[in-house]
Amino acid sequence: MRIIHYHTVVDKLDTTFAALSDPTRRAMIERLSHGPASVHGLTEPFALSQQMISKHIAYLVRARIVIKTKRGRESVCTLRPEAIKTVSDWATNYRRFWEESFDKLDVVVNQMKKAEVRDDKKHG
Repeated sequence: MRIIHYHTVVDKLDTTFAALSDPTRRAMIERLSHGPASVHGLTEPFALSQQMISKHIAYLVRARIVIKTKRGRESVCTLRPEAIKTVSDWATNYRRFWEESFDKLDVVVNQMKKAEVRDDKKHG
């Protein structure tokens, strides 16, 4: 059961990382971090067709980073911060791992330097 959960998390991460890999989508996320925006409002800053913008939005919706809703004739996009939390949690876990590894490496390097200084004093 645990492995299935792990694969589910990895699949979500894969989808989220793929969505975040594109600079246009990251710019859209940045814009949406300030509040909901219409699809038209998201189109304005980019030199892309409405069709391309719609594809980017669909990718963000599939990755569950954005929710797209209808308000009358207008489509509005809203950021789902909890989707980014999965990435943040994953990165935090590996940050701890690397920090611990670097701390251990630092201890070894310092021990080697001290041993080198002692050897230099003996032979120097």
